[in-house]
Amino acid sequence: MNQALKKLFRKGTPDRAAVDAFIASTAFPLVDGSDVTFVYRGAADAVYLRCFIAGLDAAQPFQLLHESDLWATTIELPKGSRIEYKFEVVRNGHRELITDPLNGVLAEDPFGANSVCQGYGYERPSWTLEQEHVRRGSIEELTVRSKAFKKSRALPVYVPARFRSNRRYPLLIAHDGSDYLNYSSMQTVLDNLIQALEIPPMIVALTNSPDRLREYAGDDRHARFLAEELLPALADRYPLLDEPEARGLLGASFGGVASLHAAWRNPGLFGCLLLQSGSYAFSDIGRHQRGPVFDPVVRFMNEFREQPGRPSDRIYVSCGIYESLIYENRSLVPRLQAQGIDVRFEEARDAHNWENWRDRLRNGLSWLFPGPLWMVYD
Repeated sequence: MNQALKKLFRKGTPDRAAVDAFIASTAFPLVDGSDVTFVYRGAADAVYLRCFIAGLDAAQPFQLLHESDLWATTIELPKGSRIEYKFEVVRNGHRELITDPLNGVLAEDPFGANSVCQGYGYERPSWTLEQEHVRRGSIEELTVRSKAFKKSRALPVYVPARFRSNRRYPLLIAHDGSDYLNYSSMQTVLDNLIQALEIPPMIVALTNSPDRLREYAGDDRHARFLAEELLPALADRYPLLDEPEARGLLGASFGGVASLHAAWRNPGLFGCLLLQSGSYAFSDIGRHQRGPVFDPVVRFMNEFREQPGRPSDRIYVSCGIYESLIYENRSLVPRLQAQGIDVRFEEARDAHNWENWRDRLRNGLSWLFPGPLWMVYD
Protein backbone atom coordinates (compact mmCIF):
# COMPACT_ATOMS: atom_id res chain seq x y z
CA MET A 1 0.00 0.00 0.00
CA ASN A 2 1.12 3.54 -0.72
CA GLN A 3 2.77 5.27 2.25
CA ALA A 4 0.16 8.04 2.38
CA LEU A 5 -2.63 5.48 2.50
CA LYS A 6 -0.80 3.48 5.16
CA LYS A 7 -0.60 6.60 7.29
CA LEU A 8 -4.33 7.23 6.81
CA PHE A 9 -5.17 3.68 7.96
CA ARG A 10 -2.48 3.50 10.63
CA LYS A 11 -5.00 3.57 13.50
CA GLY A 12 -7.63 1.47 11.77
CA THR A 13 -10.43 2.50 9.45
CA PRO A 14 -10.55 6.32 9.35
CA ASP A 15 -13.78 8.23 9.85
CA ARG A 16 -15.39 10.23 7.08
CA ALA A 17 -13.86 13.52 8.21
CA ALA A 18 -10.37 12.05 8.07
CA VAL A 19 -10.95 10.67 4.57
CA ASP A 20 -12.37 14.03 3.43
CA ALA A 21 -9.27 15.82 4.76
CA PHE A 22 -6.94 13.28 3.13
CA ILE A 23 -8.58 13.67 -0.27
CA ALA A 24 -8.64 17.47 -0.04
CA SER A 25 -4.91 17.63 0.69
CA THR A 26 -3.66 14.96 -1.73
CA ALA A 27 -2.93 14.91 -5.45
CA PHE A 28 -4.17 11.81 -7.28
CA PRO A 29 -3.05 9.40 -8.49
CA LEU A 30 -0.38 8.86 -5.83
CA VAL A 31 3.05 8.81 -7.49
CA ASP A 32 5.86 7.28 -5.43
CA GLY A 33 8.83 6.79 -7.72
CA SER A 34 7.92 4.03 -10.18
CA ASP A 35 4.86 2.99 -8.13
CA VAL A 36 1.58 4.69 -8.96
CA THR A 37 -1.50 4.12 -6.83
CA PHE A 38 -4.96 4.94 -8.15
CA VAL A 39 -7.76 5.64 -5.68
CA TYR A 40 -11.53 5.56 -6.09
CA ARG A 41 -14.01 6.63 -3.43
CA GLY A 42 -17.58 5.40 -3.43
CA ALA A 43 -19.94 2.46 -3.11
CA ALA A 44 -19.34 -0.24 -5.71
CA ASP A 45 -19.38 -3.98 -6.20
CA ALA A 46 -16.03 -3.82 -8.02
CA VAL A 47 -13.69 -1.25 -9.56
CA TYR A 48 -11.14 -1.76 -12.35
CA LEU A 49 -8.39 0.37 -13.84
CA ARG A 50 -8.52 0.60 -17.63
CA CYS A 51 -5.20 1.86 -18.99
CA PHE A 52 -5.07 2.57 -22.71
CA ILE A 53 -1.60 1.12 -23.15
CA ALA A 54 -0.29 -2.11 -24.60
CA GLY A 55 1.50 -4.42 -22.20
CA LEU A 56 -0.73 -4.17 -19.12
CA ASP A 57 -3.74 -6.32 -18.30
CA ALA A 58 -6.89 -4.88 -19.84
CA ALA A 59 -8.53 -4.52 -16.42
CA GLN A 60 -6.52 -4.06 -13.22
CA PRO A 61 -8.75 -4.77 -10.16
CA PHE A 62 -8.97 -2.39 -7.21
CA GLN A 63 -9.05 -3.59 -3.62
CA LEU A 64 -11.51 -2.20 -1.04
CA LEU A 65 -9.44 -0.77 1.81
CA HIS A 66 -10.64 -2.31 5.08
CA GLU A 67 -14.22 -1.22 5.84
CA SER A 68 -13.94 2.20 4.22
CA ASP A 69 -15.36 3.46 0.92
CA LEU A 70 -11.85 3.80 -0.57
CA TRP A 71 -10.63 1.48 -3.30
CA ALA A 72 -7.01 1.35 -4.51
CA THR A 73 -4.72 -0.39 -6.95
CA THR A 74 -1.00 0.07 -7.68
CA ILE A 75 0.93 -0.40 -10.90
CA GLU A 76 4.59 0.03 -11.78
CA LEU A 77 5.20 2.89 -14.18
CA PRO A 78 8.73 3.73 -15.35
CA LYS A 79 10.13 7.22 -14.86
CA GLY A 80 9.03 9.83 -17.37
CA SER A 81 5.87 7.97 -18.37
CA ARG A 82 2.56 9.52 -19.25
CA ILE A 83 -0.54 7.36 -19.61
CA GLU A 84 -4.27 7.84 -20.10
CA TYR A 85 -6.88 5.82 -18.23
CA LYS A 86 -10.43 5.42 -17.00
CA PHE A 87 -12.10 3.65 -14.09
CA GLU A 88 -14.65 0.89 -14.68
CA VAL A 89 -17.12 0.93 -11.80
CA VAL A 90 -19.51 -2.01 -11.31
CA ARG A 91 -22.73 -1.50 -9.35
CA ASN A 92 -25.70 -3.90 -9.32
CA GLY A 93 -24.41 -5.61 -12.44
CA HIS A 94 -24.09 -2.32 -14.33
CA ARG A 95 -20.66 -1.34 -15.63
CA GLU A 96 -19.71 2.29 -16.23
CA LEU A 97 -16.49 3.78 -17.61
CA ILE A 98 -15.69 7.11 -15.96
CA THR A 99 -12.79 9.52 -15.68
CA ASP A 100 -11.02 9.60 -12.33
CA PRO A 101 -13.14 11.84 -10.04
CA LEU A 102 -10.08 12.65 -7.91
CA ASN A 103 -7.84 13.70 -10.82
CA GLY A 104 -8.59 16.89 -12.70
CA VAL A 105 -5.95 16.34 -15.38
CA LEU A 106 -7.77 15.28 -18.56
CA ALA A 107 -6.83 14.69 -22.18
CA GLU A 108 -9.48 15.14 -24.85
CA ASP A 109 -9.69 13.33 -28.16
CA PRO A 110 -12.37 12.88 -30.85
CA PHE A 111 -14.09 10.24 -28.67
CA GLY A 112 -14.29 12.20 -25.42
CA ALA A 113 -11.87 12.59 -22.51
CA ASN A 114 -9.51 10.39 -20.50
CA SER A 115 -7.81 10.93 -17.18
CA VAL A 116 -4.06 11.47 -17.36
CA CYS A 117 -1.44 9.96 -15.09
CA GLN A 118 1.78 11.95 -15.18
CA GLY A 119 4.41 9.52 -13.91
CA TYR A 120 7.45 10.50 -11.90
CA GLY A 121 9.62 12.89 -13.92
CA TYR A 122 7.02 13.73 -16.58
CA GLU A 123 6.17 17.39 -17.10
CA ARG A 124 4.07 18.88 -19.84
CA PRO A 125 6.50 20.78 -22.10
CA SER A 126 6.33 24.55 -21.63
CA TRP A 127 6.36 25.12 -25.38
CA THR A 128 2.91 23.46 -25.63
CA LEU A 129 1.36 26.11 -23.37
CA GLU A 130 0.11 29.54 -24.45
CA GLN A 131 2.47 32.35 -23.45
CA GLU A 132 1.43 36.00 -23.27
CA HIS A 133 4.51 37.42 -24.97
CA VAL A 134 4.28 35.16 -28.04
CA ARG A 135 2.82 36.59 -31.23
CA ARG A 136 -0.05 34.47 -32.49
CA GLY A 137 -0.48 33.30 -36.04
CA SER A 138 -3.90 33.06 -37.65
CA ILE A 139 -6.10 30.32 -39.07
CA GLU A 140 -7.56 30.90 -42.52
CA GLU A 141 -9.81 28.65 -44.60
CA LEU A 142 -9.00 27.36 -48.06
CA THR A 143 -11.40 25.51 -50.37
CA VAL A 144 -9.94 23.19 -52.99
CA ARG A 145 -11.88 21.74 -55.91
CA SER A 146 -10.94 18.09 -56.20
CA LYS A 147 -11.31 15.87 -59.25
CA ALA A 148 -9.76 13.01 -57.28
CA PHE A 149 -12.64 13.03 -54.77
CA LYS A 150 -15.25 14.59 -57.10
CA LYS A 151 -16.11 17.31 -54.58
CA SER A 152 -14.58 20.36 -52.98
CA ARG A 153 -12.58 20.14 -49.77
CA ALA A 154 -12.34 22.96 -47.21
CA LEU A 155 -9.42 23.01 -44.81
CA PRO A 156 -7.88 25.33 -42.20
CA VAL A 157 -4.48 26.85 -42.97
CA TYR A 158 -2.11 28.20 -40.33
CA VAL A 159 -0.46 31.48 -41.34
CA PRO A 160 2.38 32.69 -39.11
CA ALA A 161 2.44 36.02 -37.29
CA ARG A 162 4.05 38.82 -39.27
CA PHE A 163 3.20 37.08 -42.55
CA ARG A 164 4.55 39.00 -45.54
CA SER A 165 3.49 38.40 -49.13
CA ASN A 166 6.95 39.41 -50.39
CA ARG A 167 8.79 36.55 -48.68
CA ARG A 168 8.59 32.79 -49.27
CA TYR A 169 7.67 30.16 -46.70
CA PRO A 170 8.17 26.44 -46.08
CA LEU A 171 5.03 24.32 -46.25
CA LEU A 172 3.82 21.52 -44.00
CA ILE A 173 0.66 19.55 -44.82
CA ALA A 174 -0.79 17.93 -41.68
CA HIS A 175 -3.24 15.05 -41.89
CA ASP A 176 -6.10 15.17 -39.36
CA GLY A 177 -5.21 18.84 -39.11
CA SER A 178 -8.24 19.88 -37.08
CA ASP A 179 -7.47 17.18 -34.52
CA TYR A 180 -3.91 18.47 -34.26
CA LEU A 181 -5.38 21.91 -33.58
CA ASN A 182 -7.94 20.71 -31.05
CA TYR A 183 -6.06 17.97 -29.20
CA SER A 184 -2.34 18.60 -29.77
CA SER A 185 -2.19 22.39 -29.28
CA MET A 186 -0.83 22.70 -32.81
CA GLN A 187 -1.31 26.45 -33.23
CA THR A 188 0.25 27.17 -29.83
CA VAL A 189 3.21 24.90 -30.59
CA LEU A 190 3.82 26.60 -33.95
CA ASP A 191 3.52 30.07 -32.44
CA ASN A 192 5.95 29.23 -29.62
CA LEU A 193 8.56 27.49 -31.78
CA ILE A 194 8.52 30.25 -34.39
CA GLN A 195 8.87 32.94 -31.72
CA ALA A 196 11.79 31.03 -30.17
CA LEU A 197 13.47 30.81 -33.61
CA GLU A 198 13.48 27.00 -33.38
CA ILE A 199 11.57 26.71 -36.66
CA PRO A 200 11.10 29.26 -39.42
CA PRO A 201 7.78 31.00 -40.02
CA MET A 202 5.85 28.50 -42.12
CA ILE A 203 2.52 27.76 -43.75
CA VAL A 204 0.73 24.69 -42.36
CA ALA A 205 -2.20 23.23 -44.27
CA LEU A 206 -4.41 21.31 -41.82
CA THR A 207 -6.14 18.86 -44.11
CA ASN A 208 -8.95 16.56 -42.97
CA SER A 209 -10.82 13.60 -44.40
CA PRO A 210 -14.50 12.62 -44.06
CA ASP A 211 -13.49 8.98 -44.62
CA ARG A 212 -9.97 8.75 -43.17
CA LEU A 213 -9.88 4.97 -42.63
CA ARG A 214 -10.28 4.58 -46.40
CA GLU A 215 -8.56 7.68 -47.79
CA TYR A 216 -5.55 7.44 -45.45
CA ALA A 217 -4.99 3.70 -45.98
CA GLY A 218 -2.78 3.89 -49.05
CA ASP A 219 -5.43 5.41 -51.34
CA ASP A 220 -4.07 6.68 -54.68
CA ARG A 221 -6.86 9.27 -54.87
CA HIS A 222 -5.54 10.89 -51.72
CA ALA A 223 -1.97 10.91 -53.03
CA ARG A 224 -3.19 12.63 -56.22
CA PHE A 225 -5.24 15.12 -54.22
CA LEU A 226 -2.19 16.21 -52.22
CA ALA A 227 0.24 16.40 -55.14
CA GLU A 228 -1.95 17.57 -58.00
CA GLU A 229 -4.70 19.61 -56.32
CA LEU A 230 -3.91 20.76 -52.78
CA LEU A 231 -0.27 21.67 -53.40
CA PRO A 232 -1.00 23.84 -56.48
CA ALA A 233 -3.92 25.51 -54.66
CA LEU A 234 -1.64 26.38 -51.73
CA ALA A 235 1.05 27.68 -54.09
CA ASP A 236 -1.52 29.92 -55.79
CA ARG A 237 -2.67 31.37 -52.47
CA TYR A 238 0.60 31.65 -50.51
CA PRO A 239 4.21 32.51 -51.42
CA LEU A 240 5.89 29.14 -50.88
CA LEU A 241 9.48 28.01 -51.26
CA ASP A 242 9.76 25.73 -54.27
CA GLU A 243 12.46 23.32 -53.05
CA PRO A 244 11.45 19.78 -51.96
CA GLU A 245 13.29 20.21 -48.64
CA ALA A 246 10.89 23.07 -47.83
CA ARG A 247 7.81 20.84 -48.29
CA GLY A 248 6.74 18.28 -45.72
CA LEU A 249 3.94 15.95 -44.70
CA LEU A 250 2.80 15.21 -41.14
CA GLY A 251 0.52 12.46 -39.90
CA ALA A 252 -0.25 10.26 -36.91
CA SER A 253 -1.70 6.75 -36.91
CA PHE A 254 -3.49 6.30 -40.29
CA GLY A 255 -2.28 9.83 -41.09
CA GLY A 256 1.28 8.48 -40.89
CA VAL A 257 0.37 5.84 -43.48
CA ALA A 258 -1.18 8.52 -45.72
CA SER A 259 1.94 10.70 -45.44
CA LEU A 260 4.32 7.86 -46.30
CA HIS A 261 2.11 6.65 -49.15
CA ALA A 262 1.70 10.10 -50.73
CA ALA A 263 5.46 10.72 -50.65
CA TRP A 264 6.11 7.22 -52.04
CA ARG A 265 3.69 7.82 -54.91
CA ASN A 266 5.29 11.23 -55.63
CA PRO A 267 9.05 10.73 -55.14
CA GLY A 268 11.04 13.95 -54.97
CA LEU A 269 8.02 16.11 -54.20
CA PHE A 270 8.01 16.11 -50.39
CA GLY A 271 11.49 16.39 -48.93
CA CYS A 272 10.44 15.97 -45.27
CA LEU A 273 8.12 13.56 -43.47
CA LEU A 274 7.05 13.70 -39.82
CA LEU A 275 5.50 10.31 -39.04
CA GLN A 276 3.93 9.69 -35.63
CA SER A 277 2.80 6.25 -34.46
CA GLY A 278 2.07 5.17 -38.01
CA SER A 279 -0.30 2.22 -38.45
CA TYR A 280 2.22 0.38 -40.64
CA ALA A 281 0.64 -3.07 -40.49
CA PHE A 282 2.23 -5.69 -42.77
CA SER A 283 2.40 -9.46 -43.13
CA ASP A 284 5.60 -11.39 -43.71
CA ILE A 285 3.68 -14.68 -43.86
CA GLY A 286 0.01 -15.57 -43.66
CA ARG A 287 -2.68 -13.04 -42.79
CA HIS A 288 -2.34 -10.05 -40.56
CA GLN A 289 -4.30 -9.91 -37.30
CA ARG A 290 -5.57 -6.32 -37.27
CA GLY A 291 -8.95 -6.72 -38.95
CA PRO A 292 -10.35 -5.89 -42.39
CA VAL A 293 -9.98 -2.10 -42.06
CA PHE A 294 -6.21 -2.69 -42.26
CA ASP A 295 -6.35 -4.75 -45.49
CA PRO A 296 -5.45 -1.83 -47.81
CA VAL A 297 -2.75 -0.68 -45.37
CA VAL A 298 -1.18 -4.14 -45.43
CA ARG A 299 -1.28 -4.25 -49.24
CA PHE A 300 0.52 -0.91 -49.40
CA MET A 301 3.04 -1.73 -46.68
CA ASN A 302 3.88 -5.12 -48.14
CA GLU A 303 4.57 -3.45 -51.49
CA PHE A 304 6.50 -0.64 -49.83
CA ARG A 305 8.68 -3.06 -47.87
CA GLU A 306 9.55 -4.86 -51.11
CA GLN A 307 10.25 -1.67 -53.09
CA PRO A 308 10.64 1.29 -50.71
CA GLY A 309 12.38 3.57 -53.20
CA ARG A 310 13.18 6.99 -51.75
CA PRO A 311 9.92 8.67 -50.71
CA SER A 312 11.72 11.55 -48.97
CA ASP A 313 15.19 12.75 -48.01
CA ARG A 314 14.61 13.33 -44.26
CA ILE A 315 12.12 11.46 -42.12
CA TYR A 316 11.37 11.85 -38.42
CA VAL A 317 9.59 8.84 -36.89
CA SER A 318 8.16 8.68 -33.38
CA CYS A 319 6.14 6.09 -31.49
CA GLY A 320 5.14 5.33 -27.92
CA ILE A 321 6.60 2.20 -26.37
CA TYR A 322 3.20 1.55 -24.77
CA GLU A 323 1.61 1.18 -28.23
CA SER A 324 0.84 -2.06 -30.02
CA LEU A 325 2.35 -0.41 -33.14
CA ILE A 326 5.85 -0.03 -31.69
CA TYR A 327 7.13 -3.13 -33.52
CA GLU A 328 5.92 -1.90 -36.91
CA ASN A 329 7.45 1.54 -36.37
CA ARG A 330 10.77 0.10 -35.21
CA SER A 331 10.89 -2.18 -38.24
CA LEU A 332 10.26 0.71 -40.64
CA VAL A 333 13.37 2.64 -39.63
CA PRO A 334 16.08 0.30 -41.05
CA ARG A 335 14.09 -0.03 -44.29
CA LEU A 336 14.26 3.73 -44.72
CA GLN A 337 17.89 4.00 -43.69
CA ALA A 338 18.84 1.30 -46.21
CA GLN A 339 17.68 3.71 -48.95
CA GLY A 340 20.13 6.39 -47.77
CA ILE A 341 17.36 8.43 -46.15
CA ASP A 342 18.34 10.58 -43.17
CA VAL A 343 16.11 9.19 -40.40
CA ARG A 344 15.65 10.24 -36.78
CA PHE A 345 13.65 7.84 -34.58
CA GLU A 346 12.25 8.71 -31.14
CA GLU A 347 10.46 6.43 -28.70
CA ALA A 348 8.39 7.85 -25.84
CA ARG A 349 6.98 6.39 -22.63
CA ASP A 350 3.47 7.09 -23.80
CA ALA A 351 0.74 5.45 -25.86
CA HIS A 352 -1.39 6.05 -28.96
CA ASN A 353 -2.85 9.48 -28.24
CA TRP A 354 -2.80 13.13 -29.26
CA GLU A 355 -0.75 14.40 -26.33
CA ASN A 356 2.02 11.91 -27.06
CA TRP A 357 2.10 13.30 -30.60
CA ARG A 358 1.97 16.87 -29.26
CA ASP A 359 4.99 16.26 -27.03
CA ARG A 360 7.09 15.06 -29.99
CA LEU A 361 6.35 18.01 -32.29
CA ARG A 362 9.24 20.17 -31.15
CA ASN A 363 11.88 17.53 -31.90
CA GLY A 364 10.33 16.60 -35.22
CA LEU A 365 9.63 20.07 -36.56
CA SER A 366 12.91 21.64 -35.46
CA TRP A 367 14.92 18.80 -36.99
CA LEU A 368 13.08 18.80 -40.32
CA PHE A 369 12.67 22.59 -40.51
CA PRO A 370 15.47 24.08 -38.38
CA GLY A 371 15.03 27.74 -37.54
CA PRO A 372 17.73 30.38 -37.04
CA LEU A 373 18.45 29.17 -33.49
CA TRP A 374 19.47 25.69 -34.62
CA MET A 375 21.32 26.99 -37.68
CA VAL A 376 23.50 29.09 -35.34
CA TYR A 377 24.27 26.22 -32.98
CA ASP A 378 24.72 23.58 -35.67
